[in-house]
Amino acid sequence: MGAKAAPGVVVYFAFCENLLTFASLNFYVMNAGVAYVHEQMTAKKEMPKFKAGDNITVNYKILEGNKERIQSFKGDVIKRQGVGQTATFTVRKISDAVGVERTFPLFSPNIESIELNKSGRVRRAKLFFQRDRSGKSARIKEKRNL
Repeated sequence: MGAKAAPGVVVYFAFCENLLTFASLNFYVMNAGVAYVHEQMTAKKEMPKFKAGDNITVNYKILEGNKERIQSFKGDVIKRQGVGQTATFTVRKISDAVGVERTFPLFSPNIESIELNKSGRVRRAKLFFQRDRSGKSARIKEKRNL
């Protein structure tokens, strides 16, 4: 059974005569209201599905004093970890013959957009072995869609 708390939000609770009081019912409805407002305030951005081995471009906001600009970071995804709001991913690129890795929170408000450039064919979820490689051995084969 569900009780309506706000438009589009349903609160589920068990009907137990001894355990469910008016105060606890009020608590459930209040939490549902907070959840509804939070969902409306934090609009979900469209992000492509990507995994380790994919080549992506992350456009993120940089604050310099009172100016804001967007900088892009293009590289291969080394790992994805975490679930929900704490999920992060690490991108590695080679800049002037030096490997640069950067870890981004997946749901950061500073990430403007994520673009999927190439989908890579790998057999691992974490590509830490890429740190030791350079040149042709560091290449990741592109996944072919049939």
